[in-house]
Amino acid sequence: MQPSLVVVYFGGNDSIAPHPSGLGPHVPLEEYMDNMRKIGEHLKSLSDKTRVIFLSCPPLNEELLKKSTSTALSEIVRTNETCRLYSEACISVSKEMGIKVIDLWNAMQKREDWATACFT
Repeated sequence: MQPSLVVVYFGGNDSIAPHPSGLGPHVPLEEYMDNMRKIGEHLKSLSDKTRVIFLSCPPLNEELLKKSTSTALSEIVRTNETCRLYSEACISVSKEMGIKVIDLWNAMQKREDWATACFT
């Protein structure tokens, strides 16, 4: 039996800037897009009845993130701009593959208080 619905969310950690050590969760944008294609192809091959939805990378409040991040993780760089790029890449791959997508980056920012609503 195959799943009737699969929701895929990648991009939040992938969009973190590369760590100087070469370690960490960063995935280069082109590799991220290739990975999303492979995931989408695999899920679509499971069954004609399996529905797939991709979630794009959400926005973030950089200032509040910096305040809540441990100094031990100070070399980890995450910006709203990189989140936007990964969100757009996810949307692009989704359209290319005919997969439904929820654009979290734009949807969340429709609220006037989006930058603080998620952090309070």
